[in-house]
Amino acid sequence: MNTETILQKKGVKPTPNRVLVLRAMLEAVRPVSLSDLEIQLGSVDRSSIFRVLTLFAAHHVVHELEDGSGMMKYEVCAGEEECTLDDMHVHFYCESCHKTICFKDLHIPAVGLPEDYEVSSVNFMVKGLCPECSRKHREG
Repeated sequence: MNTETILQKKGVKPTPNRVLVLRAMLEAVRPVSLSDLEIQLGSVDRSSIFRVLTLFAAHHVVHELEDGSGMMKYEVCAGEEECTLDDMHVHFYCESCHKTICFKDLHIPAVGLPEDYEVSSVNFMVKGLCPECSRKHREG
């Protein structure tokens, strides 16, 4: 599915900046920060990228996650409509190289909350060392 179609399905007008940001996010191999996108899209200023990300989050084009790095990360939602718990997956944050990795095949376990609590988002983050950093740590 192309970027314009994705945006239209989510009710977002496909402007040039929105298409650029979404295309960059779709090409990314892991969740990206505002700074990552700013570097990748040198022709688009930081405030414009932030406005696009805010709009995307409100329309469920992306979901936000906190990985402990101090910067919000963004990832394109897999679902057609809204990001649901079924679309959410486990993320891993390497405390050495500071990369956030998606484990799309590891779904977030269901959490039984008490009655009258409404879930708006879930963030399942595992922290430690990625295989490369773990290997360097053992060898060094």
